[in-house]
Amino acid sequence: MRKKDDEKVRSIKEAVIKLILQEGFHGTSVSKIAKMAGVSPATVYIYFENKDDMLHDIYMEYSEEIYTYLLDCVDRKMEGQRQIEALIRSYYNYILENKEIFSFVEQFSNCPSLAGKCTGKQGICKIYNLMTEMKNANVIKDYREDNLIAIMFQPVKAIAVDNRKSEAQKEDLLQEMIKIIQYAILR
Repeated sequence: MRKKDDEKVRSIKEAVIKLILQEGFHGTSVSKIAKMAGVSPATVYIYFENKDDMLHDIYMEYSEEIYTYLLDCVDRKMEGQRQIEALIRSYYNYILENKEIFSFVEQFSNCPSLAGKCTGKQGICKIYNLMTEMKNANVIKDYREDNLIAIMFQPVKAIAVDNRKSEAQKEDLLQEMIKIIQYAILR
């Protein structure tokens, strides 16, 4: 068996993300991916069994990366208000720093036939566990984790992806949103 080349894998992943965002899932083929990545189609199949597996693997890797990024920014010893702000700011920063990856994960997540096949996501479970710990410690209100996550992250995403606003305007909106969210969920 041939040795896998990390640079080729990185190039393939970057090509997948760019093509998915440009042409959608159905407009992206293995041959287009290979061409953009600068490898042969046969090389793509060394690393991935087929297009669906490739998309799922890349989606899982990057969606887990987002959760890891969020959790790495939170120190469990922080007071609740600071933990909430750290989660919100880290999510906002991840979106701004990784626009293409974030857009790919969002597009994939919003396609039930694709995302529905993905199971075993550990990162979201860790976020749910953090919410449960914070509820048990009486830091946040006893709302369902799904609602807490929606309250914390959906408004932040809306601010981060709004291309009509300047960075300064977004920062002002984010600061206000942090206060609104903290007021809504902190005890």
